[in-house]
Amino acid sequence: MMTESSFETFPQFPESYWLASTELPSFSKLHSDLKVDATIVGAGITGITTAYLLANQGFKVVIVDAGQIMNGTTGHTTAKITAQHDLIYQEYLAHFGREKTKLYYDANLEALQFIKQTVKTNHIQCQLSDEDAYIYTTSDEYVEKIASEYRVYQELGITSRYVDQAPLPFSTKAAIVMENQAQFNPVPFLTFLVEQFIRKGGQIYEQTTVSGVEKGKPAVVKTKDGHRITTDYVVSASHFPFNDRNGFYFTKLHAERSYAVVGKISKDIPNGMFLSAESPKRSLRSVQINGESMLLIGGEGHKTGQALCTFQYYDALKSFGEGTFGLKDIAYRWSAQDLYTLDNMPYIGQELKDEPNIFVATGFRKWGMTSSVVAALLNSKLILGEPSPYQELFSPSRFKADPSVKTFIMQNANVAKHLIAGKLEMVHKDVDDLQKDEGAVVKVNGKRAGAYRDHEGALHLVDTTCTHMGCEVDWNEAERTWDCPCHGSRYSYEGEVIEGPAKKSLGKVH
Repeated sequence: MMTESSFETFPQFPESYWLASTELPSFSKLHSDLKVDATIVGAGITGITTAYLLANQGFKVVIVDAGQIMNGTTGHTTAKITAQHDLIYQEYLAHFGREKTKLYYDANLEALQFIKQTVKTNHIQCQLSDEDAYIYTTSDEYVEKIASEYRVYQELGITSRYVDQAPLPFSTKAAIVMENQAQFNPVPFLTFLVEQFIRKGGQIYEQTTVSGVEKGKPAVVKTKDGHRITTDYVVSASHFPFNDRNGFYFTKLHAERSYAVVGKISKDIPNGMFLSAESPKRSLRSVQINGESMLLIGGEGHKTGQALCTFQYYDALKSFGEGTFGLKDIAYRWSAQDLYTLDNMPYIGQELKDEPNIFVATGFRKWGMTSSVVAALLNSKLILGEPSPYQELFSPSRFKADPSVKTFIMQNANVAKHLIAGKLEMVHKDVDDLQKDEGAVVKVNGKRAGAYRDHEGALHLVDTTCTHMGCEVDWNEAERTWDCPCHGSRYSYEGEVIEGPAKKSLGKVH
């Protein structure tokens, strides 16, 4: 638990620098039926890039989002553009073989080059800078793992180096370097794509929740408010697929949260982007804020809804920054949600084999800047009827016995455990015990309820049963949200859906 003095060193509310740095365009809610060539559900980097590519090919495209554009994981990223996705290549080599592992690297390298070229050609001011990406270790246990990963890099022909000491102000045992990667601010980049998309006749609707889709060609996308979008193609780019029960994604994905702080440091900002091999993870990169160089520190991942005190993760990042870089004056803090597949490979492409006009993109495992562009490039090609070497690799209908079966069993056992535990949990907190700006699970009329008392003292009471599949949500102190430990749905303190797979708000308690 954070002390009162340490809490005071943080911004009171979470805020992403990326979203604060750029004035976003706003769009109205959908108020009528539509007929288009393609419907993109989700206005993050995946959906916006997909829509941009299809509009460039003359498609009539609409994007609908349940909230505001870029306000999901896209706006809360560390914004590293790299094919170095942790120590993943050795694992992929064992599970998928050399050819598919090389395809994974090639797909992400292509995405990196797409972003770089788009920025360069259009002179987009988004703080894009070429950087080497490092995975480092301070533990003897991980030295051989890094050496093994480097050998896979060499086998795949990845431009890389192995060093003992990374350019960091503390001692490292080993590091692997993937050269010529990049970092940027994704919001001005995507704002440019949105402007071009609108110029080509594209439409965007915010605050428009999709409730389902009627299959067929054309398909019909249905909204929560009863409107219908008749469309030849549908792309689910909504992070957690909006029609998750269609492909049983709630059994094949799990959600994790991670955290970031940005602030001034007393030491020189190192050149490069850095990630620790061991846990707890430490992700490092520089950020330019008002002409001043600051350090972004990310990490501290855990399964959504399965943490007792979420402030402890911000405090851990702060303590690490103070001890290693002389971190001071934290300017921003935020958290993000990421989805993991059973085999750690994203699901991208045709959702089901018998539904050739419905596509999905999910499971980016904290590496959404390149994976999202991989998804946009692949799904737009498939819609255009063009071949892609990556189609089979990312196919959502794949199911590998190793490691998918074991992960499937463990993941769904974890869901069952939390479903049962939430129903049996003893609640001892009383509504009258809550201070201002405090939330907790309480008992109201003998039943479990969620309560938050805001800064003015007003009480907000909600039913804690998640509207997705009936698990019990818990209070997220650092974000002031209700989070589901089963499938990662998140709600505001008033019960409104922030993040799916849930589509309906939590019930009100009086």
